[in-house]
Amino acid sequence: MSSWNSEPAINNQRERILLGLAILFVFSNGIALGLVQTAAFNLRHLWPVSLWAVLAIGGQLLLHRYKPTHDPYLWPLVSLLLGWGILLVDRLAPNFLARQVAWVALGTAVALAVAIWPRNLRFLRQYRYTWLLGGLLLLGATFLFGVNPSGFGAQQWLRLPFLRFIYFQPSELLKLLLVVYLASYFADRQELLRLNGRHTLPYLAPLLLMWGFCMILLVWQRDLGAATLFFILFLTLLYLATGERLYVWGGLGLLALAAVFAYFAFDVVTLRVDAWWNPWPEADNRAFQIVQSLYALASGGVFGRGIGQGFPHLYSRGSLRFCLCRPWRGVGRGGQFSGRGLLRSAGSARLVGGFAQPTAVSHLLGRWHHHSVQHPSLAHHGRCHQTPAPHGCYLALCQLWREFAHG
Repeated sequence: MSSWNSEPAINNQRERILLGLAILFVFSNGIALGLVQTAAFNLRHLWPVSLWAVLAIGGQLLLHRYKPTHDPYLWPLVSLLLGWGILLVDRLAPNFLARQVAWVALGTAVALAVAIWPRNLRFLRQYRYTWLLGGLLLLGATFLFGVNPSGFGAQQWLRLPFLRFIYFQPSELLKLLLVVYLASYFADRQELLRLNGRHTLPYLAPLLLMWGFCMILLVWQRDLGAATLFFILFLTLLYLATGERLYVWGGLGLLALAAVFAYFAFDVVTLRVDAWWNPWPEADNRAFQIVQSLYALASGGVFGRGIGQGFPHLYSRGSLRFCLCRPWRGVGRGGQFSGRGLLRSAGSARLVGGFAQPTAVSHLLGRWHHHSVQHPSLAHHGRCHQTPAPHGCYLALCQLWREFAHG
C-alpha cells in the first residue's frame, strides 16, 4: 500500500506548499521576462502563465477531492515543468505560444480525467489492434495531408480540422499506442514467453509484424529519432516480459548495423554523426548550429545570466533545433541540472509507481514509462542534452497521470 494513504491531510498541505513555490517561480520569471524585453511591466507575458496557474490549482483541488491519497510530489513537479516550458516557448517562439497553451490545457484535462476515472486498462487491452491501427492510419495520413507549422522541413504534422492553428504529430500519439499494444501483448503471453525461454518466435510473430510495419513507416517518413526510440522501447519491454538478455544483445547488435547502414544511406544521418563527432572543421558551414549551442551553454556559467538575457535572434532556427541552448544561457549549469533532476524525479519508480501495479499490463506500462522519461533525448538524437524539451511536457503529463489512478 502507498505510504501516502495514512497522511492525506499532511500530504495535501505539502502538495499545496510545493505548488505555491512552483507558481511563485514561474510568475517571477514571467515578470522578469516582460521587464527585460520591454523595460516596463507588460501583462502580455502573464496571460499564459496565469492560465497555467489556474489549471495547476484546479487540478490540485480535483485530485484532493477525488484522489486524496495520491502522490503529493508528482503534480507540483509536472506543473513546474509545464510552466517552465510555457515560459521557454514565450521566450523562444512566441508565435507558437497560443498553440502550446492550448495543448497544455488539453493535456491537463485529459490527464485529470484519466486520473479521476476509475482505473481500468481493460479497454486498452481488448482493443489493442484497433488502437494501433488507428495510430498507423494517422501516421500514414501525413504522407498525403502532412504539413510543417514552420513552413519548411519535414511534413510530419496534421492540422486539426476544427482548430486550424493547432497541429499535432501522429508519431507522438503512435508512441503511446505502440506502448499499449506491446505491453498488453506481452502481458497476455508473459507466462508462455518465460516458460519457453528462447523458443518464443511463434508467439512473437504477430508482434514483430505490427512493430516492423511501424518502423517501415517511420523510416519512410525520415523520422529516424522516433524509429530509434521505438526500437529501444521494443527491446526494453521484450526483456521485461521474457527476462532473456540474448534478445537485448541481439537487438542492440541489429541497431548498430542499422546505424552503420543509415550513416552511408541517408545524408541527414551522415551530417549529424559527422557534426556530433567533430563540429569544429565545419563550424561555419554544416556544423555551425552545434558550435553555436556549445558557446551558448558555456556563456551561461554556473548560475546563468537571467531569464531573457542573450541574443536569441543570432541563433539560426534555434527554436526548432537545439532549442535549449538559449534558455540555458539564462539559467546556467545550475538550472540545467535542476531541470534534468526534475525530469529524472518524474521518471523515478517511486513517483510513477510502475513497480507496484496490480496487473501485468499496468506493471509493464509503468516500467516502460520509467525508462522512457529517464532518457528523453533518444528521440532527438541527443540534441536536447538529456533535458526536458518544453514542447514535450504535455505528452509527459498525459503519460505520468495514468499512474495517479492507483492512489
